[in-house]
Amino acid sequence: MMDWHSLVAYDASAPWTFLNAGFWMFLVVVLAIDACWNRDRQGTMRHVWLLMASLLFYWKTSGWFVLILIFSTCSDHFIGHRIADSQAKRRRNAWLAVSIALNLGLLFYFKYTYFLTDAWNSTTGAHIIPRNWLAQGANAALGTTWSVDRILLPVGISFYTFQTISYTVDIHRGHVAPLKRLTDFGFYVSFFPQLVAGPIVRAADFVPQILKPDTVTRETVGKAGFWILNGLLKKVLLADWIAVNFNDRVFASPAAHSGFEMWMAMYGYSLQVYADFSGYTDMAIGVALLMGYRLPQNFNSPYKADSCGNFWKRWHMSLSGWLKDYLYIPMGGNRSASWFTAISAGFLLTFVVLLEPDSSALSILLGTLIGGGIAMARVPKFQRWIVTNVNIWMTMLLGGLWHGASWNFVIWGGLNGLGITVYKLWRKVSPWETKDRFWKRAVAVLITFHFITFTRIWFRTASHTTWASFGSEHDLSAEWDAANLVLSQLANATPIHVLKEVMYHYGHVFTVMAIGYAIHLLPSKWKTEYRAAFVRAGLPIQIALTTVSVAVAMAVLAAGGTPFIYFQF
Repeated sequence: MMDWHSLVAYDASAPWTFLNAGFWMFLVVVLAIDACWNRDRQGTMRHVWLLMASLLFYWKTSGWFVLILIFSTCSDHFIGHRIADSQAKRRRNAWLAVSIALNLGLLFYFKYTYFLTDAWNSTTGAHIIPRNWLAQGANAALGTTWSVDRILLPVGISFYTFQTISYTVDIHRGHVAPLKRLTDFGFYVSFFPQLVAGPIVRAADFVPQILKPDTVTRETVGKAGFWILNGLLKKVLLADWIAVNFNDRVFASPAAHSGFEMWMAMYGYSLQVYADFSGYTDMAIGVALLMGYRLPQNFNSPYKADSCGNFWKRWHMSLSGWLKDYLYIPMGGNRSASWFTAISAGFLLTFVVLLEPDSSALSILLGTLIGGGIAMARVPKFQRWIVTNVNIWMTMLLGGLWHGASWNFVIWGGLNGLGITVYKLWRKVSPWETKDRFWKRAVAVLITFHFITFTRIWFRTASHTTWASFGSEHDLSAEWDAANLVLSQLANATPIHVLKEVMYHYGHVFTVMAIGYAIHLLPSKWKTEYRAAFVRAGLPIQIALTTVSVAVAMAVLAAGGTPFIYFQF
C-alpha cells in the first residue's frame, strides 16, 4: 500500500528530485487525475489541480519555503493587473519598480544575507547573526522545530524570481496581457517540471499553452519518454558516475593528485556540469510533454561552439536570453552605455568593495578605474570601444554574481565577458573568421572548449556539492585558495610512470568521458534521427529500453550520486 505520509511529509535531508521513487509515484497520480479532466470545459479546474500538485512538489523540495512561492505569485499577479490598468506612465513605472524590488529583495535576503552580514561585521566590529525568520514564524504558528539559526536557500528561487520579473516587465512593455485568474498565473509560476532548476519560461511562450494546451498523442508520449530517459542517463551515467568515481576525489584534495589528473578532472567537470544540468532540463521537458506543455530548449550542443559568444547562445539558453532581454539590452546593448549601466556598475562595485576589504587591493581597483576614465577622455576610439563593450562586461559579471556572493563566481563571469570581448577584437583581424575550412572551425571549437573549461576552475571551487552545504555562506578565502591550488596543480608536469598508473586506475572513467564527449559532438542530424527512431519504435521496444535504462540508472545510483548542481542557485 502507498505510504501517503511519506508523500506529504517534508524531509529536508531528502528533497524530491527526478531521481526519487516518490516523485515518480507522485507523477503517476498527477497524470492519472489530469487525464480525467475535459480540457475545453474543465480547464480552470485542471489548472487548479496542477497548481495544487506543483505546490505539493515544492513543499517536498523546500518545505515551508512554499510560502515564499505563494507570496511571489499573489503579489506579482496583483501588480501585473495594476500595471495594465494604470494609464499614467509614472504609475506603471512605480508598480513595475515595486515588483522588481519585492522579487529582488527576497532573492537578496536568502542568497546574500550571510555575505552582507559578514561584511558589516568585519567593517564595524559588530556581531550580527542572521536568523531564518520564516522558520521562526512557522515554529511559533505551527509548533514545529524548523532550524532558525541558519538561512537556507529556497530551491529554485533564482529561477521563479526571474520568471515573475519577466512577467511584470513584459506587461509593462505591452508584450503580454495579465492573466485574469490567480490560479492560471500560479500554475505558470509554479509548474513543477521546471520550477526548481529551469528552464526559465516566459509568459509570452507559456500563457498561450495554458489557455489551449496541446493534445497528448502517442507520438507526444514517445517524445516525452525519449527526453526523460535521455536526461536520466546523462545525469546518472555521465554526471554522477564521473563525479563519484573521479572528479570529487580530485577536487577534494588537489595537492594529492598529479597535474594530469587535475587536467582530466577539469575535462570531467565540464562534461559533468553539462550532463547534470542538461539532463535535468531534458527530463523537465519530457515530464511537461506528458501533460501537453512545451518547455523551451535550454542547451544546443554547447561544446560545439566556435567562440565564447556562441557558447552562451548554446548554454543555459533560457538564462542567457533572459539576461540579454532584461539586462543587456536595457543597458543599451552594443550601441551605448545608459543610466541603467551606471546603476548596474554601482551595484557591482559595491559588492566588489564588500568582497575585498583589503585596502591595497581596493586602491589598485580604484587606480585602474581612474586610469581608464582618463584614457577614455583622451582617446576617443578607446572611449567608443569601452562604451560598446561595458554592457557585455556588466552582464557577465552580474551573471556570475547571480550564482553566489563569491569572488570566484565574479571572476568566472568576468573571464567569460573578457572572452567575448577578445573574440570581437580577434574577429576584426582574423583571416579565419569565415571558418570556410573544417580544420579552422575545429581549431576554434577546441580553443573555445579549453577556455570555457579553464574558467570553470573558479566555478567549481565556489560551488557547493552536497545537500547539506546548499544555501550556506561562501568561505571566500578558502574558495580563493582552492582555485589557486587547482591552477598550480595544472601547471605541474606529470612523470610518465605516474601517468601510466593513473591511466590504469582510471582508464574506465576516461573511457566513459570520451564516449560522453563523442555523443555530444555527433552531428545534430544524427541525434534527430535516433530520437525519431525511438518515437517510431513499437511499444514493446520502448518498454524494453525504458526498463533497461531504469535498471542501469538504479544500479549506478546505488553506488552513490550527487545533487543536481544548479539546485544550489
